Amino acid sequence: MAKKLLGQLKLQIPAGQANPSPPVGPALGQRGINIMEFCKAFNAKTQGAEQGVKLPVIIDYYQDKSFTFVVKTAPGSTLLMKAAKLKKGANKPGYETVGTVTMAQCRDIAEQKMADLNANDLDAGALIIAGQARSMGIEVVG
Repeated sequence: MAKKLLGQLKLQIPAGQANPSPPVGPALGQRGINIMEFCKAFNAKTQGAEQGVKLPVIIDYYQDKSFTFVVKTAPGSTLLMKAAKLKKGANKPGYETVGTVTMAQCRDIAEQKMADLNANDLDAGALIIAGQARSMGIEVVG
């Protein structure tokens, strides 16, 4: 018989740095998920990723206290700020620009995030990333 799904939980956790302290511990504990088991599994799975980059994770938890999780790629905004060498986006996007990225950089980011993007090909993915850059106050050139 299949396990009965109780719910789904979405968190953003730094790669390789999951620990039982807030916000991870309380979010998992109140749903009956084994916190240490999740932390060990998450840290092992994100070992190869750049340390400290917040990664979205979707956790499905079941009635028998077991769980499965899927780690997504880093948010596009994080990758764009890294490409443009910025700490944060513009305070007033559309009125001020805080940096620039090239279309080639947008294409590279789209290539990394292709599994998580709602696009049919790489060119459409690059356009999605370029739009996200413009909405953060980052100018897209070339």
